[in-house]
Amino acid sequence: MSLRFEAVKKAGSTAATPTPGVARITAIFGENVFTLKVARQYLSDEAYKSLLTSVKGGKKIDRTVANQIANGLRAWAESKGVTHFTHWFQPLTGTTAEKHDSFFTVKSDGTAIEEFDGSALIQQEPDASSFPSGGLRATFEARGYTAWDPSSPAFIMEIGEGKTLCIPTVFISYTGESLDYKAPLLKALEALNKSAVEVCNYFDKNVTKVTATLGWEQEYFVVDEAMFNARPDLVQTGRAVFGASPAKGQQLEDHYFGSIPERVYAFMRDFEQESYKLGIPLRTRHNEVAPGQFECAPIFEEVSVAVDHNTLLMDVMERVARRHKLRILLHEKPFAGINGSGKHNNWSMATDTGVNLLAPGKTPKTNLMFLTFFVNTIKAVHDYADLLRASIASAGNDHRLG
Repeated sequence: MSLRFEAVKKAGSTAATPTPGVARITAIFGENVFTLKVARQYLSDEAYKSLLTSVKGGKKIDRTVANQIANGLRAWAESKGVTHFTHWFQPLTGTTAEKHDSFFTVKSDGTAIEEFDGSALIQQEPDASSFPSGGLRATFEARGYTAWDPSSPAFIMEIGEGKTLCIPTVFISYTGESLDYKAPLLKALEALNKSAVEVCNYFDKNVTKVTATLGWEQEYFVVDEAMFNARPDLVQTGRAVFGASPAKGQQLEDHYFGSIPERVYAFMRDFEQESYKLGIPLRTRHNEVAPGQFECAPIFEEVSVAVDHNTLLMDVMERVARRHKLRILLHEKPFAGINGSGKHNNWSMATDTGVNLLAPGKTPKTNLMFLTFFVNTIKAVHDYADLLRASIASAGNDHRLG
């Protein structure tokens, strides 16, 4: 019997993997995240207030206070069985990167202790020579720095029996150039905040901060593990390079919002529970248009945190899929002749007074503020269309968009 027939036979006989349920999502939500609520329990008043002003207002954290925060982080992490920490960053590879260090160290007298100080929290120095830089630097310029981003909370990643404290960071060169996607995003958010507040003050003098918000939609294809391993093109590239179209595709439009298959449903529940522990506020799951295509989407969050959660979710999904003898395809166009997987970005702006700036107002005054931001957003998209298109130009999107 051929490899493909064996794979089909195996796929058809594989049962859904049991997934333990939870009575309430709120019981596990954020349990592996160093939230401000958790920080209040582990930090002194001085350290907590410093962290709060940094998260809310972007203020710099003093080095001595950083030591207190680092000690609090370590105490919390060790209470959950964590032995290592990492500066978690997003280089220009399209995935995340991390280098694990243990809390363990040895003193000059040979005594073994656990230690994590402010300098280790604030900055690390990974080798940047093997990461893409967009032509900014030569390969021999190896030095790069990861710097802590307090606006995105630290979290604990559980893989098997191992637990690692992950600290979200930016990644920059020795001379200050951005070597990741997070640093330019943070700069853009600050620029938007400054300009948007000035406009808001024409309508409401009480506005002191404008936050960009994002609700992404993660589409993906699910393939049985045996079928996946029988296709070297899927294994090597994450998309089909050869083959023929199936007899039935999406012509009948009967997959969209259809009944979720049992194995996929068990997989969804499993990765959702992992995500809730990491503070990812997933809200929606459903079948997408193409056969074997599905989607999940969260509640809106601040943009930087939302992007961190999306990159983290993709890692969680790929790992959990293997537990269910499945593989997920995150490529924008894994199969010809049917829909690809877009990542819709539902973006808006919100003031610190609770106003969604891209929601129509209920009075002439509030509607005028909405129209002001709406018109300027459309104008910005028109003026900078080339830059916007360049920002999403990739081999995968070229396949999807033609």
